[in-house]
Amino acid sequence: MPQQPVSKGPVYNGMPAGDLEGVQWRLVMSPDGTGVELARLDDGQVAVRNAADPEGPALIYTRAEIEAFIGGAQDGDFDDLIS
Repeated sequence: MPQQPVSKGPVYNGMPAGDLEGVQWRLVMSPDGTGVELARLDDGQVAVRNAADPEGPALIYTRAEIEAFIGGAQDGDFDDLIS
């Protein structure tokens, strides 16, 4: 069973990532060595933080928002951002 995250207060967009305790962060690294980390929260939301600033702000997305983003990336909707 996954460990339940513990927050030092309410979970909100832009909160300090360090306030999300007990979450499993997953690193997504680009070829140049920069990256982001993502963590699934117990309510199904996903937190995203800058891997270079783990105590910085965490962006909190709903499951539907993450599904839309991943689907768009798979469909090539954002390819122009890196071309």
